[in-house]
Amino acid sequence: MSDKLILHGMQSPNVIKVILMLEECGLDYELRHTAVFNQAQFSPEFLKLNPLGKVPVLEDPRLGIPLAESGAILFWLAEREGKFLPTRQPQRAEVMQWLMVQMANYGPMLGQFTHFNIAPPDAAPYALARYGAIAEKLNRLLDDRLQTREWIAGGDYSIADMATQPWAYYVERHGFDPALYPALVEWRTRIAARPAVQRALARADEAFAQVADRTRKAASDEDLDKFFGRTERVPATDYSAVKRM
Repeated sequence: MSDKLILHGMQSPNVIKVILMLEECGLDYELRHTAVFNQAQFSPEFLKLNPLGKVPVLEDPRLGIPLAESGAILFWLAEREGKFLPTRQPQRAEVMQWLMVQMANYGPMLGQFTHFNIAPPDAAPYALARYGAIAEKLNRLLDDRLQTREWIAGGDYSIADMATQPWAYYVERHGFDPALYPALVEWRTRIAARPAVQRALARADEAFAQVADRTRKAASDEDLDKFFGRTERVPATDYSAVKRM
């Protein structure tokens, strides 16, 4: 039986952070694109891998079951390889704490802000303001923390850094001034310069970028409504911008 790992996903921060870990560990893996804009994640075949219908999903022969949720995947790989997660306390607990900050806050809250940025302008101004304020608060939290330490959890580079770094590019995407978060920007730039990270991004671009662009363009209005969880139809003219995201 092959020892190659298979990662199902697309070019999103939650998938990219797993690819960073795979490259940092030097593992043999295959990337398989999941056409989420065309509802491939809800196919019977995919739901056998993850009943929640979300990417990423890792298939690892050594584990023997498909594993979903990016934080759980990072934790498994760190345990499997004995890398990027301290074995001593309290260093281990601090890495896990900041991994959970990303999983419970920095990813989901930024995702909600993205959602309401592309919702109809009059759909939920309160929600847009709320999630914008939370995004700003989280960016400030990370910038303040990184002003006094090299890595998010302190100590060495860890899965907490890998989990958070792909989301840090949403600073500009959400219209914030990166100059307001110099330590956050410097930290994400240092990570981006790592050879394993550069290899990871090249692999992701090769496996996902072109096919993802085709699937976005082919997605129907109904597909996009379902993907974004919309109950109110966005005018078709606005979908053109969504398809270029």
